[in-house]
Amino acid sequence: MQSAATFSDDSLAPVVRGFLHSSANPNGDALILTHGAGSNCNAPLLVALAEAFAAHGFTVLRCDLPFRQERRTGPPFPGNAERDRTGLRNAVVAMRKLVSGRIFLGGHSYGGRQSTMLCAGEPDLVTGLLLLSYPLHPPRKPEQLRTQHLPNLRTPSVFVHGTRDPFGSVEEMERALQLIPARKDLLKVEGAGHDLGFKGKTQARELPGRVLAGFTAMFN
Repeated sequence: MQSAATFSDDSLAPVVRGFLHSSANPNGDALILTHGAGSNCNAPLLVALAEAFAAHGFTVLRCDLPFRQERRTGPPFPGNAERDRTGLRNAVVAMRKLVSGRIFLGGHSYGGRQSTMLCAGEPDLVTGLLLLSYPLHPPRKPEQLRTQHLPNLRTPSVFVHGTRDPFGSVEEMERALQLIPARKDLLKVEGAGHDLGFKGKTQARELPGRVLAGFTAMFN
C-alpha cells in the first residue's frame, strides 16, 4: 500500500483539498481523481485506483470537488457545476507545482463528466482523461443525453463502464464515443453497475489492475 497524506492548496479559490498518494519510484506523471455526485474523495473505488497508480509510479491526488467541501452530504446544485470545474482546473495547477511530467485528470460519474466538460473547453489542460462510469443520461431517461460537448473533446480518454450501468448501456456509450474526435478507448466491466463493483464493503479487486493496464496502453 502506498502512503497517502492530507493535501491542501489554499492559494487557489476554490481551494484544493484531498489526499496525495506518493510513489516510492515516481515516474514524473500525476493523476487527479475525483468523485461522483453522492460521494467524496474517500470512495473505495478512488482509493483502490490511487493505490494502484501510485504503485506504478504516478503521483495521485484524490480531491473533493468544491460542492463537497462546502456540504458533507447531498448532491451538487446544478448552478454550481462551473465552480466545480474551476476546482478541477485548480487541482491541475496545484499538481503542476509537484510534478514535472504529464498530468491526467478524471473521476467517477459526475466528477468525470465535469472533467470532460472542462477539457472540451481547454484542450491543452491535461494529457489525458480517465473516466469511470460516465453518466451518459439519468437512469430510465435515455433521451436526456449528456453529449453536447463531446464533439469538442480533443483530449485522449479512457472510459471504464459497467455492462449493467443504468446511466448508459455499453451500446449507448459506444455511440456517444463516436462523437469524440480524439483517441478514446472503452474498457467494459462485465456485470458491473454504476459502482463498478465497489459497493459498501464489496470491492472488485481485479479492477484497478485492469484499469491501470488499459490506461498505460493508451498513454505509453
